[in-house]
Amino acid sequence: MKCINCGTDNKLKDRTANQGRCIKCNHPFAFEPTSMSKVKITDPFFAKAIADISANHTLFFTPKQLLYLLDNRIKSKSTSIFGLLFIYLFFNVWAPGFIGGFASFLFGANSFLTVSILFNICFVLYLYTKSTSKKTHIKPRQEYARCLQIIGGIILAVGIVASLIIYNSFSLFVIAVILGMLSIYWGTRQLGQTKFAQEFSFSQNDFQGWLNRWQKINGSILKILPFPREENTPATVNPDVTAYSFDRLVVCDSANIAQLLIANNFHFENNCAILSITGYPQSIFDTTMQMLRRNPDLKVYAVHDCNPRGISLVHNLRSNDSWFLNSEIAIIDIGLTPSQIIATKRGMFIQSSLDSAQVAKQLPQEIRQTLSAEELAWLESGKFVELESFSPQRLIKVLQKGIAGSRNLESDDSNLLLVGDTGNDMYVVQSFG
Repeated sequence: MKCINCGTDNKLKDRTANQGRCIKCNHPFAFEPTSMSKVKITDPFFAKAIADISANHTLFFTPKQLLYLLDNRIKSKSTSIFGLLFIYLFFNVWAPGFIGGFASFLFGANSFLTVSILFNICFVLYLYTKSTSKKTHIKPRQEYARCLQIIGGIILAVGIVASLIIYNSFSLFVIAVILGMLSIYWGTRQLGQTKFAQEFSFSQNDFQGWLNRWQKINGSILKILPFPREENTPATVNPDVTAYSFDRLVVCDSANIAQLLIANNFHFENNCAILSITGYPQSIFDTTMQMLRRNPDLKVYAVHDCNPRGISLVHNLRSNDSWFLNSEIAIIDIGLTPSQIIATKRGMFIQSSLDSAQVAKQLPQEIRQTLSAEELAWLESGKFVELESFSPQRLIKVLQKGIAGSRNLESDDSNLLLVGDTGNDMYVVQSFG
């Protein structure tokens, strides 16, 4: 493992002999992959993840964004179909020959065939389990699914020939057909699913431990954001500033995303105000809302997680007198929406929970009528996607694209879909980036 301080490659015996420090510069290593149980990470791996999530240390990011990136890179190790097929073919010969050879002394010559059948059943079940595992990345899952299809074809071809010509056994014929067709069916079904739910390959407690240890050894990460603090004391604002207003407002469903955009100067670069539905930043919330209400041509952009709470954001803006009750301003829903996730070909980190499913089933009718049957079914299945699963760079680009595309709401090129009645219009961006 290379030292991130001087670049010296330290072998395990070197790290052990020097008490976990670099043999050249004596800088301590934050991680020792050989002593980690399930997930193994190295210092260069963690350092590169920090550099990449921050766009080479130029953008602020949240801890959860780093968590998502680490999980994606740990999971995305490629799985070779040729490697799986080699293992399958090798052990399909070795297992009946070696294990079946010993078993034949006790159970007779049919032991070779029995071991072969059992091995094929176990291998197909192993591939199916891996292809459906929520802790496995999408691409490896697809590789396992393709391997299921190929091995299903091999089982069908070889099994049918062997049952008819070599063994003349109807029972073997039935087993080969059922196992082969089942393997092909499972593989085909899994390949057709690109929007399945996932789970993290490590716990958030593990991640927090890694983060704490990294910062203890290497110092604070300059671009990582702390948890947003509530500052209830109103900030002093120059009266000359409050005389003006904004043409645009970005409303987030969480203080984390609002803090992320503000920290990265999105409001300066795009001449807009940024607030969260929770009132962040509290110190200037009331003043900012007073300024915004002066502009009858204000455009509001909603950005939120794709979950029942996030989907309710636009409704809350329309129905809450602290926001825009009885107002005719245009509200543009940037996303995330279920329709954007269903339509996209990109792999998104989709999670699911019983709590989310229960809340989705209790959504008010005013919100349900703005969603299609497919979107409602997606939400009521418990699935959800968090904005923090995207990098800061991508979130900023998507939001900038949504603002740029809404300059002319009536244009065919705006990539917006009108939802609602005249005088209470809501526009939904059809694609998330």
